[in-house]
Amino acid sequence: MKIAFIGLGNMGGGMAANLVKAGHQVHAFDLAQGALDRAGGNGCATFASARDAVAGVDMVITMLTNGPVVKAVYAADVIGHAPAGALLLDCSTIDVASAREVTARAQAGGYRMVDAP
Repeated sequence: MKIAFIGLGNMGGGMAANLVKAGHQVHAFDLAQGALDRAGGNGCATFASARDAVAGVDMVITMLTNGPVVKAVYAADVIGHAPAGALLLDCSTIDVASAREVTARAQAGGYRMVDAP
């Protein structure tokens, strides 16, 4: 399975590395170059943007800092840019209203989405 992982901080970096260990191809993106470098060292393919990372994947996993960031990333870089059949999985710990809003937008765009903080 080809998985895009956006947000490679304390939790996301380890999760992405474990997906590689499990045999998945992981497209990694983070704003922090150090996090990208660690992901690359753990076998992830690194990308310069979230939009580039989601191209051609089966699943998109996000682990981001807060609701406004999650909403912005999905609106600008995931919905309409990830393949239509991709499963979207948000693992960010965010407020319920933001999670519901992103899920509604994803579903309106034809995606299946899971909120799994």
